[in-house]
Amino acid sequence: MEQTLAKKQENQSTSSFLAGMQTHGELIAALASGVLILVAWLLSKQDASTLSITLFILAYVIGGFAKAKEGIEETIENKELNVEMLMIIAAIGAAVIGYWTEGAMLIFIFALSGALETYTMNKSSREISALMDLQPQEATRLNGDHEEVVAISELQVNDTLLVKPGERVPVDGIVLSGETTIDQAAITGESVPVLKAADEEVFAGTVNLKGAIVIKMTKPSTETLFQKIIQLVQSAQSEKSPSQLFIERFEGTYVKVVLSVVAIMLFLPHYVLGWSWTETFYRAMILLVVASPCALVASITPASLSAISNGARKGILFKGGVHLERLNHLNAVAFDKTGTLTKGKPEVTDVLVRDGVSEDEFLIKIASIERQSNHPLAQSIVQFAKDKRNLQLLQPESLEDVPGFGVIGTVQGKQWKIGKADFIGKDDATSFKNGAAVNLASEGKTVVYARDEHGVIGILALKDVVRTEAVEAIKVLKSLGIHTVMITGDSKKTAEAIAKECMVDEYISECLPEAKVDKVKELKERYSTVAMVGDGINDAPALATSNVGIAMGEGTDVALETADVVLMKNNLSRIADAVKLSKRMNSIVKQNVIFSISVIFLLISSNFLQVLDMPFGVIGHEGSTILVILNGLRLLKS
Repeated sequence: MEQTLAKKQENQSTSSFLAGMQTHGELIAALASGVLILVAWLLSKQDASTLSITLFILAYVIGGFAKAKEGIEETIENKELNVEMLMIIAAIGAAVIGYWTEGAMLIFIFALSGALETYTMNKSSREISALMDLQPQEATRLNGDHEEVVAISELQVNDTLLVKPGERVPVDGIVLSGETTIDQAAITGESVPVLKAADEEVFAGTVNLKGAIVIKMTKPSTETLFQKIIQLVQSAQSEKSPSQLFIERFEGTYVKVVLSVVAIMLFLPHYVLGWSWTETFYRAMILLVVASPCALVASITPASLSAISNGARKGILFKGGVHLERLNHLNAVAFDKTGTLTKGKPEVTDVLVRDGVSEDEFLIKIASIERQSNHPLAQSIVQFAKDKRNLQLLQPESLEDVPGFGVIGTVQGKQWKIGKADFIGKDDATSFKNGAAVNLASEGKTVVYARDEHGVIGILALKDVVRTEAVEAIKVLKSLGIHTVMITGDSKKTAEAIAKECMVDEYISECLPEAKVDKVKELKERYSTVAMVGDGINDAPALATSNVGIAMGEGTDVALETADVVLMKNNLSRIADAVKLSKRMNSIVKQNVIFSISVIFLLISSNFLQVLDMPFGVIGHEGSTILVILNGLRLLKS
């Protein structure tokens, strides 16, 4: 497997090198063709016709060989004529009637524009090459006190590695010792470095900014998150959107129509309009040039590739152009609550104690007992006492877990009961602090009660806190005219409180996991194009049912397998960014299509009016092709 990884990286580097060589080769051939044309044209002015024609033929061969070869191969493979063949036929036709200079100019500009097209197309592909360059080729492995620098392909799972300041993390792993800050922009797209300490996960390709750390390798080098991202983006760039597929199908039919019209043009104008045979043939050849759909064909692909590359840099991974295109038509977004709109982990929000009781003393006793419980609420209480209040906890003398109700524990010789209202005495619980627990529950909070030998001593309210960026992200989506829905299995009261805080348009409560699919289907009937946002694991069926499944990645690779779009960092604002990117791409594609069709119509009209010569037709046609490609490449910018 390691050899496979090395081979992939070698192939990627080789592909990048060959792409560069191809661009340079095409450019040199085009320039050589241009020089020959200039010399041939000067000789033709001095009546050296034989030599000039020889040089024109050389210009044809040198400048047109690559495009002719490409056109013939594609024609044989697809059994259908293409735009390259139209250009070659037009150039040969111009030479047949003695317009050597015009035909050679067509070859020259077509070859030059082809070189520029190759360059601009490779610019999008270089995003992957640049990403591949972030993968280290060597790592420092620790063997006791001995350090050895080895190739990544030689590493094994559970190897211990040293990552020094300024180095890239070589593999996915867990920090064993040391503390540092890591730049994870290559993985998550976040610009702010993240603090990493013992037992925390680090990813291959990220940069160690400060301290030295020792990590344990947890995945084979072929299965790192970094490698999966590269494979995903490569796959996305090779997958064609519906618009691309339509244009490709349209191209074949369009070429046939052009050839049919050109065949008519070879005869009809001579008999109907009285044109000379030379003029008729010349205009037919110009029609071949200007009616070619090169610019139209190039209107979508560069824009789509650029948008996918742009998203990848920001931690938004599209699994194909089709999903990027669908986001432009998005009418509604359904959010899972836990772990998506909220952090997925309850936090203590309120602490109320009996008069005369110290709040810190109360928390010490409660947290000391709860520290031996595995219940999520218990762990949140312990974390609050230790991290937020910096309290020193005690060792309980005894602990009894009562499943479904709570715990009974003894600390410093006193017994405490902690849990639900029914467990500690419902009447006392509901009357505590004039029914304060009822108000807390109405806010969507979970209330934990505590009782000592004198009665209810205090209560704690916990809530799954809404993500800080959730409200702003939903505001942006609503400003884009997108309906927002929250789907949760929580009670109506809790769902209502969270929905109000998040400002979603609608909420669906008490929804079991298997029912989420039905709810998404209902939303699709109402809003046509619907996205589902979830954590990528238990929401997988709903993600698959929606038009666009969006998984919250949080730097893990499990989400890569489940959704159409992956947010590598759990940042909901990236959803709005993805929608805006889709709309921006769609706008540029529309600009390109309208522009390319307008240019074709203008050139064809000018040709019929006999005011367009071959060189200007070539410049207009090839120039429009280059312009639409460059316009699509604007999507590479943020």
